[in-house]
Amino acid sequence: MTASGNGPLAGVRVVELAGIGPGPFAAMHLADLGADVVRVDRPGGAGLGIDPARDLTNRGKRSVLLDLKTDEGRARTLDLVEKADILVEGYRPGVAERLGVGPDACLARNPRLVYGRMTGWGQDGPLAERAGHDIGYIAVTGALSMVGEADRPPVVPANLLGDYAGGSLYLVIGVLAALQHARSEGGRGQVVDAAIVDGAAHLTTMIHGMMAAGGWQDRRGANLLDGGCPFYGTYETADGEYMAVGALEQKFYDEFITLLGIADEVPARKDFGRWDELREAVAARFRSRTRAEWTAVFEGSDACVAPVLGLREAAAHPHLAARSTFVDHGGVTQPAPAPRFSATPGALTRPPALPGAHTADVARDWGVDLTAPQEDR
Repeated sequence: MTASGNGPLAGVRVVELAGIGPGPFAAMHLADLGADVVRVDRPGGAGLGIDPARDLTNRGKRSVLLDLKTDEGRARTLDLVEKADILVEGYRPGVAERLGVGPDACLARNPRLVYGRMTGWGQDGPLAERAGHDIGYIAVTGALSMVGEADRPPVVPANLLGDYAGGSLYLVIGVLAALQHARSEGGRGQVVDAAIVDGAAHLTTMIHGMMAAGGWQDRRGANLLDGGCPFYGTYETADGEYMAVGALEQKFYDEFITLLGIADEVPARKDFGRWDELREAVAARFRSRTRAEWTAVFEGSDACVAPVLGLREAAAHPHLAARSTFVDHGGVTQPAPAPRFSATPGALTRPPALPGAHTADVARDWGVDLTAPQEDR
């Protein structure tokens, strides 16, 4: 299989030092956009217990097996680095340096390299050496404090808010911006320090502005966009499912309460002292029909109401199906590459890379000798 890719990053070469979580997702995103991503897997694997053939964060990549704890493995990895545009690693601070593939060693071999570092706490600071996970990163930035009902514990939003929104996507933005600089006249390579705490904090910028303006209270379930508003939230239906309501603007709200059938029964939406009464009226009405029935009621309207679908249901939603938001590839239904490009559309080209499966192809396409025997360990 050749290294030719689809998408706007066709021709960009990426070395990914195998890890878990946001680093692999960021590298997957680069592969989705057409980059030739070579994942340097280590003997024995990551130890996650997931079938590598089903690890979708490794789709579109190729894999070589190199042991970075050996002189041979380090040398072969640096040979790849010399031919790369971007490197992505997600080790704790100092680990890559101890392995001999830190920024200094890599930039010495390739001065135009963009060296992307993905961590939770960042490369410096009091917690830099500490272990952590998504929930801790979003906890200290204030992001977790906003999610959930008033007077109840914060709700964990899976690992989407920290690892992937505040981590992976900021790393992708960072390495692509740095690549633009490296390719400009007089440009050079550099290190991109993508910390989940930085990205998650950055995501709250609008909320900080609203708080400074007096339009946001620093507590859960008390604001316009956190479930405190009766016309921006979720409601249970007769069959135990849920509908999501986002009727913020007056004209959308008017259509919402009309279709819900309570327009003549509820207090004015600006009567904040009666919001609990309004909420209960909305909740009681939603409990009178099933999710499917309410979906049909709001179909084609501007009431800003949608059914809350499960992951297995989402691909069949008419709008998502029409846009091919989900695709079947290798027998697995999965999200398609995003965003979309008019001139350089992306496409899924390869299933998840099995460790070491592409050594010969990468050696040929990148012009690097990867065939020498590794040290036994």
